[in-house]
Amino acid sequence: MSETKADSKNKNPKKVNLSDHSSIKHLLDESVSEIVKSRGYVENTRLSNLKLLIGTVVIIIALFAQFYNKKFPENRDFLLGCIALYPFSLVVSYTKDKNAILFTHPPAGAFSTGLVVSSKLPRFSDLYTLTVASADPESISANKPVEFTKSVTQWFTKDGVLVEGLFWKEVDGLMNDYAKEPKKSK
Repeated sequence: MSETKADSKNKNPKKVNLSDHSSIKHLLDESVSEIVKSRGYVENTRLSNLKLLIGTVVIIIALFAQFYNKKFPENRDFLLGCIALYPFSLVVSYTKDKNAILFTHPPAGAFSTGLVVSSKLPRFSDLYTLTVASADPESISANKPVEFTKSVTQWFTKDGVLVEGLFWKEVDGLMNDYAKEPKKSK
């Protein structure tokens, strides 16, 4: 007898320590990514790859600064140049990434843009905000961003098990709200 995907999910429930804010957000974010990808969206890893490339360059520059063949007073200008390059990597990450958990390409065969899915779970708060927006807000096929803010307590049992059906329904509803055609005014 073969197992279905739903059966295997029920055998390995997603469990989290309810007192660990970071793990709650991480579990919810991972679940959101699964839900969005199940709707035909493919993850766009271009920004992640760019951040890895910039990080590699920063590490190489740090290695050059560390092992430069002159001692401190003589290599001061070189060290200042290396230090000046470091904030560049942070600026790229901050301006593009913000609270995004997933960037996607448009679904195959669809006349739409990819998505930027972002979330927030402020420290010492139980309110999780999930936002779905267009990756290209200037495009004529871009829909208006949609979001919800709800308490995470409704999606977890007292033992810290994620009630996937409830969470899936909420995220799926948000995705449906985003996909609705805007009403044209007469």
